[in-house]
Amino acid sequence: MPGALSPTPPLTTDTVTDPAPWQLRPRGSSQGGLRQYNERVVLQAIRLHGALPGAEIARLTHLTAQTVSLITKRLLDDGLLVKGAPQRGKVGQPSVPLALNPDGAYAVGVKVGRRNMDLLLVDFTGAVRERWSTDYRYPEPAMLRAEIDQRLRELRRKLGPARRELVQGVGIAAPLSLGGWQTLLDMPADVAQTWRGTDLRAEVATLTDWPVQLLKDTAAACVAELVAGRGRSVKSFLYVFVDTFIGGGLVVDSHLRHGLNGNAGAIGSLPLGLAAPGSNAPPPQLLSVASLLNLERLYAAAGLDTGAVADTRALAAPWLQHTQQWLHDAGAAVALSVNSAACLLDLDGVIIDGSFSRELLQALLRATGEALDRYSWEGVMRPQVLAGTIGSDARAIGGALLPLYANFAPDRDLFLKLDA
Repeated sequence: MPGALSPTPPLTTDTVTDPAPWQLRPRGSSQGGLRQYNERVVLQAIRLHGALPGAEIARLTHLTAQTVSLITKRLLDDGLLVKGAPQRGKVGQPSVPLALNPDGAYAVGVKVGRRNMDLLLVDFTGAVRERWSTDYRYPEPAMLRAEIDQRLRELRRKLGPARRELVQGVGIAAPLSLGGWQTLLDMPADVAQTWRGTDLRAEVATLTDWPVQLLKDTAAACVAELVAGRGRSVKSFLYVFVDTFIGGGLVVDSHLRHGLNGNAGAIGSLPLGLAAPGSNAPPPQLLSVASLLNLERLYAAAGLDTGAVADTRALAAPWLQHTQQWLHDAGAAVALSVNSAACLLDLDGVIIDGSFSRELLQALLRATGEALDRYSWEGVMRPQVLAGTIGSDARAIGGALLPLYANFAPDRDLFLKLDA
């Protein structure tokens, strides 16, 4: 195989020694006719737990030692696993841990946002190997199509013929309505109208022979957290992702829930008050208070660089006073959403992440926690509020996980209910 690309750290480095019974625990079968399924079970066990010797794989998957030996030999021959350094115990022969081969397979993740687009090449361990980013004032279909086409061509050239064949597909993460909220985004009416007749998945599918799938952007970010982040230890959670517009996803019993129209967990549309009788003005929604667009506007009104929303300048003068105002309002709004969701869903936790610095994330968690302290929790359990672990790449990585899971995971039902 040609020389490997230079990776960033993988998303699967956390080692889980023995997950709780309800966690994503792959279980195989030693009965005949299940060869491919059992191979996927073994791969999933290693993905969740890190490098493992054969005996530990057999214990976790409930497969016989002989079955595991046959499966791992095939996976080694296929280039999906690699052997680690032998580890000598107190007695017996040294054990050889088996790990996912980063160059065993690849996938492409495309995040189409309201302010920028990211295209990532992700390897078999979930590490980002290549990245292209494009900023814009608002998304325009023809421009995006041309940009994605150019980046896919560059990627194919960079991979070369051999590694090109290892790409499993393209996963797109995008808002359900890219032409929506045109007034807030200062999007021309004709561009918004063009989006209403544009099938982004179909457009990208004409650019490549790799399979193409599409998922709502915040749901894709939730996928990344579910598979490679805190979702491995939290069974049911509301996922909150703060970007130009705030949005979210819902995981129940370790499965992403889409709902009838794909809007489950779409907390951006949650009202922040009662609709007043006799009034034609609806109450504000969460997205109109807690989105990064609101923070950008505070900076712009003060004549400050709006790009500071994405980096540590947000918590330094002269941006800090405006950030504190946003944190006060956003924390209160997110807390109301958390309280409402906890009453309805009885969650194990709420995971908050976003396309901003980890320092600003911690500040938002503190503001949300302080606002939650002001609620009565009588009759309902207050969920733990946790920081997301993936960050701004969550949507593109979640998109890339779609084809990887379609081809290598035993539980395709985990989040691939896309026909709705």
